[in-house]
Amino acid sequence: MPHVIIKMYPGRSDEQKSKLTEAVTRSVVDIAKTSEEHVSIDIQEINPEDWAETVYRKEILPKLDELAKKPGYNPFT
Repeated sequence: MPHVIIKMYPGRSDEQKSKLTEAVTRSVVDIAKTSEEHVSIDIQEINPEDWAETVYRKEILPKLDELAKKPGYNPFT
């Protein structure tokens, strides 16, 4: 039962979010060998001025060693 959370800045169109959802769903189904019915995706829009504190500091930094894909940026440097 993969559940994917995508956090990103606002500004993408509904069409872009739909295409992203479809692409992520296809990839999860193909790679994780699951069915589409078992995949859920949540797109959360985070304002740029809130990103560093609400996402990077609270969610990325504490799990930096565990992340499957580490960010190539640090908003605090």
